[in-house]
Amino acid sequence: MKKSQTQTQISSSPLKQTIAVASIAAGIQFGWALQLSLLTPYVQLLGIPHKWASLIWLCGPISGMLVQPIVGYHSDRCKSRFGRRRPFIAAGAGLVAIAVVLIGYAADIGEILGDRVDSTPKSHAIVVFAVGFWILDVANNMLQGPCRALLADLSGNSGKKTRTANYFFSFFMAVGNVLGFAAGAFTHLHDAFPFTLTKACDVYCANLKSCFFFSILILMSLTIFALWYVDEKQWSPETEKEVNGGGEVDDGNMEITEEVTALSKEVRVPLFGELFSAVKDMERPMVMLLLVTCLNWIAWFPFLLFDTDWMGREVYGGDSGGNVNDNARRVYNTGVHAGALGLMLNSVMLGFTSLGLEWLARGVGGVKRLWGIVNFILAFCLGMTVLITKMAESSRRDSAVLGVVAISPPVGVKIGALSLFALLGVPLAITYSIPFALASIFSSSSGAGQGLSLGVLNLAIVVPQMVVSVGAGPFDEMFGGGNIPGFVLAAVVAAVSGVLALTVLPSPPPEADVLNVSAVGGH
Repeated sequence: MKKSQTQTQISSSPLKQTIAVASIAAGIQFGWALQLSLLTPYVQLLGIPHKWASLIWLCGPISGMLVQPIVGYHSDRCKSRFGRRRPFIAAGAGLVAIAVVLIGYAADIGEILGDRVDSTPKSHAIVVFAVGFWILDVANNMLQGPCRALLADLSGNSGKKTRTANYFFSFFMAVGNVLGFAAGAFTHLHDAFPFTLTKACDVYCANLKSCFFFSILILMSLTIFALWYVDEKQWSPETEKEVNGGGEVDDGNMEITEEVTALSKEVRVPLFGELFSAVKDMERPMVMLLLVTCLNWIAWFPFLLFDTDWMGREVYGGDSGGNVNDNARRVYNTGVHAGALGLMLNSVMLGFTSLGLEWLARGVGGVKRLWGIVNFILAFCLGMTVLITKMAESSRRDSAVLGVVAISPPVGVKIGALSLFALLGVPLAITYSIPFALASIFSSSSGAGQGLSLGVLNLAIVVPQMVVSVGAGPFDEMFGGGNIPGFVLAAVVAAVSGVLALTVLPSPPPEADVLNVSAVGGH
């Protein structure tokens, strides 16, 4: 018997290295937070109508469907002397920097290419923005997968270390969200970078630029430190065989093991063939999990894509269209920044809830029941957007009767809206964790790899996002425009997903029901 040197090195990786790698999630999530809070309003300021703004978000699910599996597949087999994961993490961080420069300077580049400052749509700026946005989503997907895989490598075969790594990843996701949404809510951040305010780039645009400069600084600092601090050894098929063998190799069975390994390489199906086979051979528990996950994300995406737009348009009563007056646009921007504050509160609640997931699951009788309950909370919150919107509209009508121009809704309406954002952090924490944990649990009995099972689960996330991205704008337009029609439909879907989670979704084995809820997922 001989001990695998690779396995020994992996399993003995200190906690500090795990924290260093997990901290990259803060830089990644900072950028995601800026996308969610500021970019949907920004594309409308460039002249894309509200009903088509959601199409910009198609790049997220498409890149998630293609980039994550490809990067994951090749990072498993990368033989670079710098390690398997580090080259992909470094490349992803570099692409993020390029992308945010294109997004931030889209209006300036558009002016150079011929866009008029005083008219919309700004066609050249929209093209530059779209290219930068697609690169940003590709880069973020290049970063997330290898970071999670490196955490798994550092954890070795230790379940405790794996759970601890996921706790830290979840924690740093919340930290990145809080910082990103706080930056989006601060209206004078551009004062730190006076050069961002140009003829083609107004205050809102300059603030967006400044936010992304901070995003680059944070991500690059964390990534460079982690890649310098964590010593990832060069990978080879021999070390992979040793690690997969559990760290020990029996000399008597060495020949048989090598023959089986060689045979498995001969019959290995390429990446998308493996993914198709996994979908085709899924057992009922995994099918039900995909169904509930799919409905859950159909409920989430309308709000995630248009939450700050809802604050600026329905709650504050502003408008971002190209032909509106400056006051309407200013009120809209104020509402967007208030929405970013709400998202920051949402992230704080997300972080605290993530730390208490095991306690919550035990309190309600298991992860399946917890997921069903929070889906009803999601449905309730989405339904409450109708009441908050009606209260805000009523207040504006009363002010108009009195001849007063309201620049913000009443305090009660603002408190209600911000409270709704905060409460949604609870179901969001469960959505980011339980489906991924259940996928690992359900797939373990079938012998499927963890990466492959999460790739299958990812299909149940990106397909709903594509559906919402294509259909949300036209659906809202059918019922008079705005965001409320999509939110109401999402509330109904959330309630259906809650019912299915409680009824048709199988319960995990008792020994795994609470143990693995810390396997937190991402975008």
